[in-house]
Amino acid sequence: MTKQISSLTKATVDPNPIRQFEKWSQEVRAKGVTEQDVISMTLATTTRYGLPSARIVLLKSFDENGFVFFTNYNSRKANELEENARACLLFYWSAVWRQVRIEGAVERVSPEESDQYFHSRPLGSKIGAWASEQSSAIENREQLEKRFEEFSWKFGDNVPRPPHWGGYRVKPEVIEFWQGQDNRLHDRLRYSRQDDGSWLIERLAP
Repeated sequence: MTKQISSLTKATVDPNPIRQFEKWSQEVRAKGVTEQDVISMTLATTTRYGLPSARIVLLKSFDENGFVFFTNYNSRKANELEENARACLLFYWSAVWRQVRIEGAVERVSPEESDQYFHSRPLGSKIGAWASEQSSAIENREQLEKRFEEFSWKFGDNVPRPPHWGGYRVKPEVIEFWQGQDNRLHDRLRYSRQDDGSWLIERLAP
């Protein structure tokens, strides 16, 4: 798959970064990028002491209120978000030489929103949310598979959402769009949310 380089200018982007993100994600899909790769994003968090960590998670929804992903509330990422409720998301789509960086505060989604998404998941994923004590040390894989089997027998096809599982919403304050260009003269446009809710767009040096 070859890169088709297009320019990124203040005159051509949408004044709203959420709509611009939707436009870019649709263009990436049109280039034949798989859905899994379109919604895969790096989530960076830090402890209260500023110690960073990062991992790949999947974007499940987004709108003017923010970008949503789901996880175990006892996981390392969740513990860090409880200590320091700020995060950075990074999308990188190599097929079109683009990346999007999103920074902002983080909050839990409502229990109703977590319920709605949980019940849309495949049965195995629902059971896995119970079986895996995410980020905890375990003796071996057999221990994990045994727990999966136990919860399969316990719940059957009617699996409730675990109380320790749900969603987070990253509420964007800064969104940067990066378009790769030849000679490392890349295009970078940064949207910064203003006090009145509008967005300031600035061009950054690559």
